[in-house]
Amino acid sequence: MKASDLFVACLEKEGVERIFGVPGEENADLMISLLTSPIEFILCRHEQAAAFAADAYGRLTGKAGVCLATLGPGVTNLVTGLADANMDRAPVVAIIGQASTNRLHKESHQNMNAIEMCRPISKWAQTIFDSKNITEVVRKAFKIAETEKPGVTVIELPEDIAKEELNDVPMEPVVLRRSAADHKAVRQAVEIILEAKNPIILAGNGCVRKRAADQLRRLARKTGIGVVNTFMGKGAIPMDDDHCLYTMGLGSGDYINLAFDDADVVITVGYDLVEYSPEAWNRKAGKKIIHVDFLPAEVDRNFPVMVDIVSDLADALWQINELLDEKSEGRLPLFDIQSRAKLRATMSDDFAEEKDDQSFPAKPQKILWDVRHFLGDGDILLSDVGAHKMWVSRYYQCVEANTCLISNGFCSMGFALPGAIGAKFALPDRRVLAISGDAGFLMNVQDLETAARYNLNIVIMVWLDGEYGLIKWKQQAQFDGRHSQLAFNNPDFEYLAKAFGIWGKTLTSVDQITPSLEMAFQQKGPAVIAVPVDYAENMKLTERLGNISVAI
Repeated sequence: MKASDLFVACLEKEGVERIFGVPGEENADLMISLLTSPIEFILCRHEQAAAFAADAYGRLTGKAGVCLATLGPGVTNLVTGLADANMDRAPVVAIIGQASTNRLHKESHQNMNAIEMCRPISKWAQTIFDSKNITEVVRKAFKIAETEKPGVTVIELPEDIAKEELNDVPMEPVVLRRSAADHKAVRQAVEIILEAKNPIILAGNGCVRKRAADQLRRLARKTGIGVVNTFMGKGAIPMDDDHCLYTMGLGSGDYINLAFDDADVVITVGYDLVEYSPEAWNRKAGKKIIHVDFLPAEVDRNFPVMVDIVSDLADALWQINELLDEKSEGRLPLFDIQSRAKLRATMSDDFAEEKDDQSFPAKPQKILWDVRHFLGDGDILLSDVGAHKMWVSRYYQCVEANTCLISNGFCSMGFALPGAIGAKFALPDRRVLAISGDAGFLMNVQDLETAARYNLNIVIMVWLDGEYGLIKWKQQAQFDGRHSQLAFNNPDFEYLAKAFGIWGKTLTSVDQITPSLEMAFQQKGPAVIAVPVDYAENMKLTERLGNISVAI
């Protein structure tokens, strides 16, 4: 068979159902081979969008999302999305084209060392120099991308290699059994928990994997220890569970940071330091820290781990739960979760404070109150990066894991719209809402056409302030209210939506939020809702949280 046919056969063997991308002439053979494959090629309007779509697809399915680009500018356009997926622990395999191998050694048209460029933003990147290596390279790429912690792998296929003829068959994927926790480390962790006076759990990105979330909930309920999640750990403990102490991650701190100040033991589960530095939550020395994760703890002077349990999360938590049963029979739960009731009530009241506010432009709190009460437990919300992300992170809580996707490792603007495309392909029966700022939305607005062409009923809610709001907020907080020039002009979003042939509406009052969401989700394709937002609330929140001094 032709090498490109073999490559596609390998993708089929890996269970690939769709590829997001923008092809070029250097991957023409591969594209023609895909014509006779059951794999669906989703033609995007920008390579960055293809990578973001694969990112969200991988996070939600647990299987590697696949994206494709040609050489040169195709790869450089892909890079931001790949870096985002890698730092946010999303399994993604990127397939990139390349010129023929007979001209890679010299200066030639569009030739650049794309693999070396991709190495710092991926787990593994490799050129196929011989068609006989296709089966091994493809198998390895998927194995590495999907192995915890997941990330990005890159396969470069030169055009002359794709044309070669050979006799070969794909390698059979083998289910990888994850490593079990060391029993001595588990025993030491349980001893620390049994001796603790005021423990707390910090649940990170790794906890949104289903089996891990199940065991974490069991641990919280068994011990009576409260759980705080990072921005990317939402839903690991349901928002309506007494053990859920909501979300931590604001730079200015929150009530929860003070709870960490008073804790004597912190159990971090699936926690990535890239999300929220331990400097922000481990402000007082003397804590005993237990780290449970797929990889050893990062070295950080503010993260002095006493016990490092390196294992599959679900297995480690299961072992801890079983040993707690053995050691504490008849004494469980160890702690009274009602001691955290005042903290939960304070936070819950805070979330609801503006729920009836009728001012316009709308307050962020009011928008998110209405959005949360409109979406179901299993519906998917994706947040772009900007001032709105901070509000989503604090005010939008979840019942189920992996129902709020936030870019918080690499923090790339432009994620939400193409991410929503990937999410809708991954979970077509769920409602998918993307929330973007007006700056981030326009960074990948071209892929509204992709969503329209595939009749994807995703809804994009754009918060309008006409500025780079998060940068303004950060500058104001740091420089006594002053900020640099950050304002810009916006299009008419209703006309913009109409230009793409889809439904759009710019709100003129807050009582239109829920009816507009209802109308948007009744469309056959995508829809855009533009909401003028009052970001005067940004500094008000910073000032209010900055004055908290007593733990609850």
